[in-house]
Amino acid sequence: QVQLVESGGGLVQAGGSLRLSCAASGDTMCIFKMGWYRQAPGTERELVATITSAVRTYYAESVKGRFTISRDNGKNTVYLQMNSLKPEDTAVYYCNAETVGPRAIAICRGYDYWGQGTQVTVSS
Repeated sequence: QVQLVESGGGLVQAGGSLRLSCAASGDTMCIFKMGWYRQAPGTERELVATITSAVRTYYAESVKGRFTISRDNGKNTVYLQMNSLKPEDTAVYYCNAETVGPRAIAICRGYDYWGQGTQVTVSS
């Protein structure tokens, strides 16, 4: 199993910055991709950014040029640097980890894991 713990959310004014962190523990050797999703009230959870073990990144169009995802493999931690924040970025942000299955590594299950979420509020 993989456990994910997020931190770094909070309240910020529009135009400000925040950095989210997601620390993974447990069977971290099973993780091949990590990412951030967000969910605002009354909306579906949406993908924000992902990063693979090969350090390939993907960003939603709405955050390109403003958000940067990175990872520190030594600390099993993924970061989301959020700059030029807008009120529409307000949401609960969730960390996600995708893992390989047992055909790749015997002890791995191929599950997706989620953190508990951290609130980001951007005031206008």
